[in-house]
Amino acid sequence: MSVKKDYDDIPGTFIFDADRSREGYQLNQFCISMRWQKNRDEFNADEEAYLDRYPMTQEQRHAVLNRDWNGMLALGGNIYYTSKLAANDGINFQQLAGIMTGMGNEAYREMMLNGGRSPEGNRYQYEWDQHGEE
Repeated sequence: MSVKKDYDDIPGTFIFDADRSREGYQLNQFCISMRWQKNRDEFNADEEAYLDRYPMTQEQRHAVLNRDWNGMLALGGNIYYTSKLAANDGINFQQLAGIMTGMGNEAYREMMLNGGRSPEGNRYQYEWDQHGEE
């Protein structure tokens, strides 16, 4: 179990640090394997059998099979590696962000064109606590 860090409570964010990297090593090895067409073909032919090559946790395996994108990040996935799996499924990075935020592609695109997400409610809880606010 990793040590609690000040940045663990940023709303809607999973910080990819050394602990999360270790936790997600096999998941990320699987995802990065999707950069090669041969591997994509094998995975697409039999996802379960292909995943047997990577000793992931049951939770990680379940997240992959169900394309639980946020779940993969919570379980140690790196966004740049998991996006390889999304690309295999025909999902580009902008579409993936729309899915992960629950906004959908067009709403996400519009939000980004209008300056991005407001920082309101998206700061460290620690930061608020230091100022005596909730």
